[in-house]
Amino acid sequence: MEVKQVYALSNSAASEALGRENVILEDLTNLVDIGREIFNADAVDRYVRSLVNHIGKVIFVNRPYRGSVPSVLMDGWQFGSVLEKITAELPEATVNETWELVDGASYDPNIFYKPKVSAKFFNNKVTFEVPVSIAQRQVEQSFSSGTQLNAFISMIYDAVEKAMTIRIDAFVMKTINAMTAATLEDGNTARAVNLLALYNARYPNANLTAAAAMTTPEFIRFAVYTMANYMDRLEKISEIFNMGGKARFTPKDLLHVVMLSDFRNAADVYLQSDTFHDAYTKLPNAETVPYWQGSGTDYSFDEISKIHVNIPTPDGATAEVVQTGILCVMFDRDALGVLNPDRRVTSNYNGKAEFWNYWYKWDSGYFNDYNENFVMFYVADEDAEP
Repeated sequence: MEVKQVYALSNSAASEALGRENVILEDLTNLVDIGREIFNADAVDRYVRSLVNHIGKVIFVNRPYRGSVPSVLMDGWQFGSVLEKITAELPEATVNETWELVDGASYDPNIFYKPKVSAKFFNNKVTFEVPVSIAQRQVEQSFSSGTQLNAFISMIYDAVEKAMTIRIDAFVMKTINAMTAATLEDGNTARAVNLLALYNARYPNANLTAAAAMTTPEFIRFAVYTMANYMDRLEKISEIFNMGGKARFTPKDLLHVVMLSDFRNAADVYLQSDTFHDAYTKLPNAETVPYWQGSGTDYSFDEISKIHVNIPTPDGATAEVVQTGILCVMFDRDALGVLNPDRRVTSNYNGKAEFWNYWYKWDSGYFNDYNENFVMFYVADEDAEP
């Protein structure tokens, strides 16, 4: 074991704590052990300098990761692969002849009125697997007891679980991002709502920019007000809030609201903390995400609020969509989701080399239905590139 003298550092620390001197630059290189992957012949005692140091305690880094993505997983089924989604169009009204009777006229009650019904079929699936090999006999010599060995193997399983969760979460977010991108590409401002443009139009003297919006209480208050209005509007049947132009409505118990956590936290800090009647500025119940696509290297707002994706278009082409400043999305339960998820593990024992192979597999379908309600809210300077 290497032992370093830190009496000088302890003296300066005491002086700072007692107020004898100002905060100074401290050299912590001799204080903090950042560890090594292996240790070698220098790991000997300080007495006879020939006894190799033994491991006194073993800690296994084994912390479950549950993820934090919106809950859009749907039920599964065993047989068949296609999801058929059937919808009926609203029938048109006709003349009520009860009040239009004409002497001698004939009124035919046997006319057939065919209902207008359409079906959409979803039959795509994606898959991946995470492999891991477990060898017990070969690593028994590295531990002091069966308890340590079991903890070691448990740690490996936990690492696999984390790897699976990270990937499944990412695909959920990609499903939401694809629908967001399609809504932006469609270009209808009733569904792709630029809150900053609405705010500057209502308050032309504000001249607010996207960079300042997140720290401006007046804008955040306006954004919360607008989102609350949309939640009420989505409850009324309309053709406005979906790209397919279908008559749809979304009651609040079937509405998913997903917000960027930076926006929700800004609302809590800049509105709730100094508002006596906080019920008037309270955000709707929503799931939060720390970013839509990725954190970038520094969690800057431009990165966490950004999507940059290629999506399929209805005509079979591909569109590239890039946008920053996305704050929130609202969508019907049937607008998007993860279909028929199938998570399983297969295994094989290699008797020659005495190890087990495990394959953690995931199959599922991810869908966007442009005929269902979906609205997204963002901030962007009107003369700025995304």
